[in-house]
Amino acid sequence: LVPTVDGRYATLPNLMMAKKKPIEVIPAESLGVDLQSHLQVTSVEEPSARKAGVILSDVDELVDKLKNEAKVL
Repeated sequence: LVPTVDGRYATLPNLMMAKKKPIEVIPAESLGVDLQSHLQVTSVEEPSARKAGVILSDVDELVDKLKNEAKVL
């Protein structure tokens, strides 16, 4: 058996039957789960501003900037 990436889709009759079923609501207290948050927010800051990008006209200009300014090529 080979697993596939494609998921299975619900058929229309199964969707219609699922709409009629009652939804059981379970209170969290009955599950014995701790509802306290274990995280503490120490600070909230905006990210630093970035420089505006540069729009290049052609590939030659890009290659020139990569060679001379960025020293990548």
